Amino acid sequence: MAELLQVHNLSVDYLTLGDTAVRAVDDVSFHIDEQQSLGLAGESGCGKSTIAYALMRLHKPPALITGGQVRLMGEDILAMDERKLRTFRWNTISMVFQSAMNCLNPVVKLRKQFFEIYQHHGITKNRGEARHYAEELMALVGIPLARLDDYPHQLSGGMRQRVVIAMALALRPRLLILDEPTTALDTVVQREIMQEIDALKNKLGFSILFITHDLSLMIEFCDTVAVMYAGKFVEQASSKNIIDSPRHPYTHGLKNSFPSLHGDIEHLEGIPGTPLNLRNVPAGCRFQERCFAVRNRCRDVEPERTTEGNRFFTCHYPLKNDGEGYHRKYSRTEQR
Repeated sequence: MAELLQVHNLSVDYLTLGDTAVRAVDDVSFHIDEQQSLGLAGESGCGKSTIAYALMRLHKPPALITGGQVRLMGEDILAMDERKLRTFRWNTISMVFQSAMNCLNPVVKLRKQFFEIYQHHGITKNRGEARHYAEELMALVGIPLARLDDYPHQLSGGMRQRVVIAMALALRPRLLILDEPTTALDTVVQREIMQEIDALKNKLGFSILFITHDLSLMIEFCDTVAVMYAGKFVEQASSKNIIDSPRHPYTHGLKNSFPSLHGDIEHLEGIPGTPLNLRNVPAGCRFQERCFAVRNRCRDVEPERTTEGNRFFTCHYPLKNDGEGYHRKYSRTEQR
């Protein structure tokens, strides 16, 4: 499978008062293959949406891309001038934002909003032709064509979300970024929308970067899952390996913070403490203060990336067998 997107050593800083830089994304590298889906998991503030905005070059001050390379279909996005970038966005890479239902203009009918997309990007200035394109998109996402003459407030939340997804696919991009695309929707509608997106991916042949807090939903619909903590990737593996045998304690904690995908679960562990303050990054492992398996080496030496086949993780003492017996093997006394 050919690589569609390559990200190498990407770093993004946020400038604070006094020009102090806080590194929100720190030397991140990954790739997405053609017609594949990568899920990006982690707690709020770990850098997921910052990566998404960097791929689109949508950051505004005080955010600043300070290093790395982003190549999509061989084109270096970070090196593009504004004119080429405007053409590249939505044609080749597009994005469904958080709170996407609020992106629709409440005082403009849907058919006009679709027309503005095609007019702005030079696809057509003919309203009849634009309506035909819009009807095709509405059919793709399962919305009756008559709803094109409605205002956004006349649609349900699930229908508005489908319209936003249709608009993101209007120019047939090769990569679709989904940043919490089902926020505020009930679980049944969430699943329906993700099933529709997955079907569209297979039909139209695009790739997906899927960002969500719902690890169970991500595992079901993504080929590969990458886990972020405090601006860095701590593990990346196939969805099956992430759910069956996570190697990093943070991945183990995320997995066990959600109910089981199949049947009941006896105990939800969660992750103690709070996410790391990126203004005060410690030496050693960034997860050390919240890790049940922390030892002296973790406090002094930052773990390097370890590769096992098609997966990698950054941990001095990786888990085995999904952490079974780990709590018994390493008591708090032994850890220190």
